[in-house]
Amino acid sequence: MTDLHARAGTGPGDAHFAVFTDRADAAAVARSFARPGTRTLAHASGRPWLVGHWADQEIVSAHAGSAALAVIGCAPVAAAELQRVAGSLRDLATLDAWARSLPGSFHLVAALDGRIRVQGTASGLRLVFHALLDGTAVAATRADVLAAALDVQPAPERLAVRLLWPVPHPLLDEPLWPGVTAVAPHNALIVAPDGRGVRHSPWWTPPEPVLPLRTGAPRVREVLAEAVDARTRHGGVVSCDLSGGLDSTSVCFLADRSPARVVASTWPGRDPADTDLYWAKRAAAAVPDVEHVVWDAEDSPLVYTGLLGIDDVLDEPTIGVMDRARVLHHLPAMAERGSRVHLTGIGGDHVAWCSEAYYHRLARRRPLFALRQLRGFKALWQWPLLPLLSVLADSRPYGTWLADAEHRLRDPLPPAVVNSLGWGMSPRLFTWVTRDAEHMARTALRATGRRAQPLHPDRGLHADLEQIRDCTRIIRQWDHMAARCGLPMASPFLDDQVITTCLAVRPEERVSPWRYKPLLTEAMRGVVPDDCLRRTTKAAAAMDAADGLRRHRGDLMELWEDSRLARLGLVDAEALRRLAERPATRDLRQAVLYSTIAVEVWLRALDRRMHSMTTHDAPT
Repeated sequence: MTDLHARAGTGPGDAHFAVFTDRADAAAVARSFARPGTRTLAHASGRPWLVGHWADQEIVSAHAGSAALAVIGCAPVAAAELQRVAGSLRDLATLDAWARSLPGSFHLVAALDGRIRVQGTASGLRLVFHALLDGTAVAATRADVLAAALDVQPAPERLAVRLLWPVPHPLLDEPLWPGVTAVAPHNALIVAPDGRGVRHSPWWTPPEPVLPLRTGAPRVREVLAEAVDARTRHGGVVSCDLSGGLDSTSVCFLADRSPARVVASTWPGRDPADTDLYWAKRAAAAVPDVEHVVWDAEDSPLVYTGLLGIDDVLDEPTIGVMDRARVLHHLPAMAERGSRVHLTGIGGDHVAWCSEAYYHRLARRRPLFALRQLRGFKALWQWPLLPLLSVLADSRPYGTWLADAEHRLRDPLPPAVVNSLGWGMSPRLFTWVTRDAEHMARTALRATGRRAQPLHPDRGLHADLEQIRDCTRIIRQWDHMAARCGLPMASPFLDDQVITTCLAVRPEERVSPWRYKPLLTEAMRGVVPDDCLRRTTKAAAAMDAADGLRRHRGDLMELWEDSRLARLGLVDAEALRRLAERPATRDLRQAVLYSTIAVEVWLRALDRRMHSMTTHDAPT
């Protein structure tokens, strides 16, 4: 098995590993995973249990009789506490409640009487996959590790699905390699003692959103503080984004309460109308012991920067490559200032705010209240009346909605209100996608629609969960990229406890046309100065994206020369080159090219890495 990661560069914050049962046949398979640079954690028998990459500070483990536990990632659990839990473990199902009680973000692996349990996070930030290798079930935290062991290539029909914009649930969960199976974030993988039988066992369900704001806000403050503390409690230096927005400002002020010394980082936007720097300076003035670094806006990489040179080893394409250079650019400078982890406010938009789709149900349960709110949203977002009424009247179940999308793939994008109050944005394919790729995507939508279930029967909660998972799939890859740069990133808003607590608050009090992020505003009252809580705007960085298209159109042109997607017959490279010549065209205003670029960049990086490994390993 080729280890793509041994030479790709790993560091703290990039733990990944495979998990094996305590059997001789599993131990034989595990030997092929043990490559230069990998580490092994053994069963009590001495056979391999975990094989992969992790730093000492990222793992806590314990053995007690026939039970063993390992927590990998960020979880403030002491070895003695883990030993106590392992000693009292009689049933793997009892770990459900214990896992939900811990702050942080981590993988949990357990062994008991020959059975194995592996789980990631309900957010989707840490995932689990499995495959049958030489007759034994192997779990892993990355799909590509299993694909390399199976010696399989990405399936063209699955790549075609990734060209959809957006890729709807549950199609995004399907790994690109045949033979590799994903475990849904809310499930744990259970491997039977025979080493072959597997099942997916639910361990997390979203809460009923019934808490009033006055009750939920203090609890949100508590769990968000615990999430920040999980990263800062050991002191030293930590860095934080300080964009001037409420999300990053909240994290920065909570970090300032910790034993750590905080360095705050602000990238001003190029748009003269962008007020981020103004608000960031006001926030920084309230925490004088925080070092505030303000970067030159003109030095900030634009969207689309560096696409041709991306060589990150990722286990799936991500639209995060468009902003990769922007996200990572300042991390080396933060590391030079002594930072050991960089905290972001990413996720605040997804958990402290929520989808307006809740009003589809509220319009039936509380029509007068919903009507008042919807009138406000209509004015705020300039929703047209007829599409608004149409989507409110649409009661199709999720599977029907998804199957119907098959017939609309080439239609114009619908009005925003349809996406906001419906099951989500109906997927589209664009002119450069070939008919063969369209046929593959249609087939997948048709087959999936027959059995698809939403993430929750309420389309508002479904939308919230889908948006959270879409976000974490990008952040999961950014975290890997940041670790390669030498400074791990962390996003406390995306911890399971924070998500669960936010989702428990009544949606009509979380999203309102009359108040901006009311839940987070109330949660942070007394932590963040009231002056900073008054901001009701958010920068969009539209100018940076537009400038990036113009400045990097040459790179986009080159991207479609010898296109991997074109080789597979999935895109028309000539149509894409013509599009790159016209970066100001209306076709590119809504990021519709992102999914195509993401897949192309991923395939190129995969080719580059495989070529590098082949060249390095070739006999001389």
